Amino acid sequence: MHPLVPINRSERVHDVDAAIRQTDSDAALARLSAVRKGYLNDRFISSLVPRAQLQPLRPPLINTGTYVRSEAIDRLVEQWLEISKPEGQLCQIVSLGAGSDTRFWRLMDGPWKDQVGAYFELDFPDVTLKKAMAIRNPRSGLSTTLGHSELDLGGQALHSSRYHLLPCDLRNPPADIFPGLFKEYLSPTLPTLLLFECVLVYMSPEASSALIQWFVGFFSPSTHTPSPGTLGCTVYEMFGLEDAFGQVMMNNLRARNVSLPGAKPYPSLESLPARFSRHGFTSAKALTLRNIRSNYIEPSELER
Repeated sequence: MHPLVPINRSERVHDVDAAIRQTDSDAALARLSAVRKGYLNDRFISSLVPRAQLQPLRPPLINTGTYVRSEAIDRLVEQWLEISKPEGQLCQIVSLGAGSDTRFWRLMDGPWKDQVGAYFELDFPDVTLKKAMAIRNPRSGLSTTLGHSELDLGGQALHSSRYHLLPCDLRNPPADIFPGLFKEYLSPTLPTLLLFECVLVYMSPEASSALIQWFVGFFSPSTHTPSPGTLGCTVYEMFGLEDAFGQVMMNNLRARNVSLPGAKPYPSLESLPARFSRHGFTSAKALTLRNIRSNYIEPSELER
């Protein structure tokens, strides 16, 4: 008979993080379903979903929402690359809480591959470890895009000439972790786009503000960087959770041991761009998925 081992606080925190990580698995399964039903083109997602061929399809409403979300973010990323192109410089993209995202491979598979100088993906160490293993699996074909790559930090990090997979807890003070994590890979002189896809809402407002402000400071003029690169953000986030539908969703998430500490401080559509303006961004705008579907998706696509 084995003695009972008390569960300490760090193990309980780990369990909470497991519930947060599961939301990425949910998103990956939704994307896989949308691809299999013809809503999206993504030949890479199946390599990042375990037993992809056995996963059930999602309802049409989920597939449609996944399509609109993906299409909106893809267009914003492409617009950023288009705007930065006349500057004659390569761009950097930093995806925070990247999870199972395949955007790097999709960009490298399209017309923008020569515009991206460096692509960074940051997430929990457990997530990056699994992703690094999937990338290095010869059957996935993902490593072909990278060329030569090397594992680091016990397999939790992966580096190639343009792609960097980095393990961290984004809730920790960025000044303590980012200098040693980015090292010389992240340049303060290149145009850089930050991607936050359903990330900030899982963080306290203090932690998410510190995260945003670190990048603002890194790309601000200084003695060492008199002419920093332009910094932009693309954010997909939840808001307006005070209504009946939002409360049902919040209760469902609580039942899964997931909390949203970043939701209450930013309750309205207007509050989301306002926070970036307070950080010094010169322009900020927010749209709902309904706005995007009505005004930016071609009618032929909606009919399809």
